[in-house]
Amino acid sequence: MDKSLHYLLMATHSLFQKKVFSGLSDLGPGQPKILDYLGLHDGSVQRRIAQGCQIDPATLTGLLTRMEEKQLIERRTEGGDRRSFHVYLTPLGWKKQREVMEVFQKCEEEICGGLSVSQTEALKETLTALCRNMTDLEVLQ
Repeated sequence: MDKSLHYLLMATHSLFQKKVFSGLSDLGPGQPKILDYLGLHDGSVQRRIAQGCQIDPATLTGLLTRMEEKQLIERRTEGGDRRSFHVYLTPLGWKKQREVMEVFQKCEEEICGGLSVSQTEALKETLTALCRNMTDLEVLQ
């Protein structure tokens, strides 16, 4: 196995995605992280969701349209501003968001199962530092 950093990051991402989607076959790529984000930031404007999920705004629009068709989210204007929509989870969306969080938790437990608590914390710190080096960390919160 190639031990270069770029290969390990890509392989880890790919394997994690496969594991997540094996438990969430009814969601498409990008949708779990949107549900995760909205679980913490329900009512966010699309621009903030795109930033928080590291998704191109044009791509996000298509993802939200498909999620709206599945009745997972609804978009509303607020304060008379028809230029920006706020995105809210529907009751079905909240149910699916909880399922996503359960799958994420299970995946994290499985992939970190052989690591000590201190190794897991060190991994989180390292990944946070890598993210900080690539982008503004505030966007990831």
